[in-house]
Amino acid sequence: MNLEFFPSRTLTFYLARLFTTRILAVLFMLVLVLQMLDLLGQSGDILAYPGNGQAQLLHYVGLRIPQLIARFLPYSVLLATIITLATLNQNSEVISMKAAGLSAHQVLAPLVATALVISGLSFLFNERIVTHATASLNAWEAVDYGPVPRSASARNNLYIAEGRDILLAGTLSGEGDAMVMTQVTYYRRDAAGMIVEQLRAPRATYANPGWRLEQPVRFDAQAVKASKLDSAVVAKGVTPGRIAISGVDADAEGLFTLTNSIDAMAVAGRRTTDLKAAWWHKLSGPLSAALMPLLGAIAAFGLARSGQLLIRAVIGMALGFAYFVFDNAALAMGNFGGYPPFVAAWAPFLLFLLIGETVLIRTEE
Repeated sequence: MNLEFFPSRTLTFYLARLFTTRILAVLFMLVLVLQMLDLLGQSGDILAYPGNGQAQLLHYVGLRIPQLIARFLPYSVLLATIITLATLNQNSEVISMKAAGLSAHQVLAPLVATALVISGLSFLFNERIVTHATASLNAWEAVDYGPVPRSASARNNLYIAEGRDILLAGTLSGEGDAMVMTQVTYYRRDAAGMIVEQLRAPRATYANPGWRLEQPVRFDAQAVKASKLDSAVVAKGVTPGRIAISGVDADAEGLFTLTNSIDAMAVAGRRTTDLKAAWWHKLSGPLSAALMPLLGAIAAFGLARSGQLLIRAVIGMALGFAYFVFDNAALAMGNFGGYPPFVAAWAPFLLFLLIGETVLIRTEE
């Protein structure tokens, strides 16, 4: 009985090299097409800001590509798995390997090992590059693709509720009492939740207490009348300390930074369920690439001459895409508190790991 997990050294490197080249080719194709479509949709907004041109379009592409790579790398591994295994099956290479005494697990072992390496690289890529690109792109979008505040602590898309009232800000820079907001909107609502007054200002500073809006435009919803004021102080219950723990963007923070943000929000009594689910998904998400060879393995086994190779490839693709659907649905349930954060992030992975292993064992039998 052969207890070795990997086939011979030559065959292992052959399959790993074959698999890697197809992953890179599929990923390049997906990112290229999707980036072109995304740029067509966003170029109008980018060029709408005075002074923006080709340099800003290229800057947008440079920030968007890391996001596309991180999101579609597991899809690329799935498609590369099906292409690689279907080709090997069609050329009778799988039959030759099984005739030489290799089990189905040994045939897949080089692909799984390669996918594990890709998962590790994907995790490092997400932590070091994607988070920074996401934070920069969000800050740029918040100012309508104009100049971004250069403060190291700059944040964007701020949303704070003060009782029934709401305070919105496009960007926030500075720390403590020196915080400055831009593109500020303040909504005052009545007991029924209806907006009775709106204040818009290009800039707001901390007035201790409250936030001083500079030259705001006031709109009275009851009188249907707009007026311009010299200044106005709003949101007296919102302090810089409260703002410091609000509006955490899990996609723009690394694992350790997100851990500190979750701890700070927990101490302040804020809800952290969605952030904890995102924290766990930062681990399970990249690891999903290692699951794709197992889900697409059905395309490798079975006689190609039986005419079922296409059907097997479609089944493998359906299993892979079903995983992504369940993963997104479970994460959404975790964000709403329907699932515990750990279950929301890991249940789809463990479920489809068992499904893939079951299909592989039945195929091998």
